Amino acid sequence: MKKMTDKQKEKVEKCNKFFAPTLFNTTWDLLTKGDKRTPEEDLIMIHTAHASAYHWRQIGDASKFVGSEWQLSRVYSVLGRTQQAMFHAENSLELCKENGIGDFDLAFAYEAQARASAINGLKETTEKYLKLAREAAENIAKKEDKDYFLSQLEDITV
Repeated sequence: MKKMTDKQKEKVEKCNKFFAPTLFNTTWDLLTKGDKRTPEEDLIMIHTAHASAYHWRQIGDASKFVGSEWQLSRVYSVLGRTQQAMFHAENSLELCKENGIGDFDLAFAYEAQARASAINGLKETTEKYLKLAREAAENIAKKEDKDYFLSQLEDITV
């Protein structure tokens, strides 16, 4: 395989910097459509979430990897894909622990664990992670971030 030139590497990096957040936001827009999403949009949502995660892996740091894994877990939770939701929730939390990441990211990693546990019918585990999520919320620096985070816990049913 032929090596890339510096100019080609710059172009690839520029593409990664464009596509990582753009695809993340596209995924989020599809998530927020709720029941109005079509089956085709569900499939697109899966693809955009994975593509975003790929691009963040090329240019991001550990916090971007955490966010990507969280979003993948959320997508799969919303779609009722239990194994995939749990897999990505676990990855998100593990990345936080491995990299000493707290604040908003840690709280959402616990939220992902709670949500994935809930769709897997794991009542005690769901309650455990909801408790940890609420505790982690106390360490979210910005009030508006904390309020938003707590609102996201409201639709997780035990």
